[in-house]
Amino acid sequence: MAWNVVIAGGGFGGAMAARELERILPRQSARLVLVNDVNFLLYTPFLPEAAAGTLEPRHVVTPLREILNRTYLRLGSIAGHDPVAKTVELRTREGESEQLPYDQLLLALGSVSRVLPVPGLSEHAIGFKSLADAIWLRNHVIETLEAANATDDPARREELLTYVFVGGGYAGLEALAELQDFAADAIESYPRARLHGMRWVLVEASDRVLPEIDAELADYALRELRGRGIDVRLGTTLEEVRADSARIATGETLPTRTVVWTAGVAPHPSLRQLSVPLDERGRVPVDERLRVKDMDAVWAIGDCAAAPDARGGLCPPTAQHAVRQGPVAARNIAAELGIGSSRPFDYRGSAAFVNLGRYKAVGKVGSRTFRGFPAWWMARTYHMSQIPGVARKARAVIDWTASLPFRRDISEVGSIGHPEPLRSSSVPASGTNDDRAS
Repeated sequence: MAWNVVIAGGGFGGAMAARELERILPRQSARLVLVNDVNFLLYTPFLPEAAAGTLEPRHVVTPLREILNRTYLRLGSIAGHDPVAKTVELRTREGESEQLPYDQLLLALGSVSRVLPVPGLSEHAIGFKSLADAIWLRNHVIETLEAANATDDPARREELLTYVFVGGGYAGLEALAELQDFAADAIESYPRARLHGMRWVLVEASDRVLPEIDAELADYALRELRGRGIDVRLGTTLEEVRADSARIATGETLPTRTVVWTAGVAPHPSLRQLSVPLDERGRVPVDERLRVKDMDAVWAIGDCAAAPDARGGLCPPTAQHAVRQGPVAARNIAAELGIGSSRPFDYRGSAAFVNLGRYKAVGKVGSRTFRGFPAWWMARTYHMSQIPGVARKARAVIDWTASLPFRRDISEVGSIGHPEPLRSSSVPASGTNDDRAS
């Protein structure tokens, strides 16, 4: 009888676990099922470049069916869990429910933007966690340039050309740097907006940016951003967001129609619907082998798991850790099924890069630090090695190469994916659907 292995989540951790299980489990020995809300794996480190138009959005995702051969992909979400019966409830996109039995269950549900109780935040701010966020933000920047170039009202133009980012970690700095670089290039096509000038503001609650890396590199990144005219407010929090302004802790009200929230992540809220323990931050506590504590046949990895770090504390919610936790969890699941042996997760992260746009970055490999163009080149080389699939690697290289001699496209394509509904017409039917001239 074949074993049932269910993987909830098709991000870095879930996809890498499925690939490893396909590799080590004999054919017909197990039925692998991966449940995900979309049919692709998003390479999140490239979200800023997709937003800035350096990479074509389709080239930062990899269809899961391209990298998985024996895994059944089910589109939907996990809406319930019965650990006694060993079943999970699959909720499809059509709203139908189905019970999936499992012998081993792997939770790799990832994370969402961490939202704080700031008045107006959920109504007027945008996150930066998904491909939809990146595409919307790029279109929005272009729309603000168009509107600012058309208006004769200086106050309205100020609102349109002020962009506020909240959060000075990896995601916030990379998104801000890439989009400011894109807008500085695009504004050359908008003479009236260019004459007024843009204002980019970064709001960070702590007294430094990039707390994940060395202070020396963080200071270099801060100087680079400020050297471009970006207004960095350290030790400051966002107090309120309105449709046309943002108020910060200094008491200043910034006129703006763009607030981007990148102040951390939180475990996926669907974990609360499952019968698993959660810590004070909503993550699933696991042991050094990534098994959920005090549970049988349930495992958790990635951003949704509170996994012990080999260097002490808990693993940070990064793609580097999820990519490496996936295969370890897969081998431990296989060991539970009698194939191979179990092993602890002992990865010690030794490399980190932060892209600052304009061919500059900061990074660390082991004890060595890098900055400027060398770090930018190393960051792209590293990411190239991590993109799943040869086709996606090639397409990313082509996009990067084409962006060198040419200006970036400033087409606003917000209507794509949102077709206009069919409307009744008073024009008599012609008896043909072909509008071409004969």
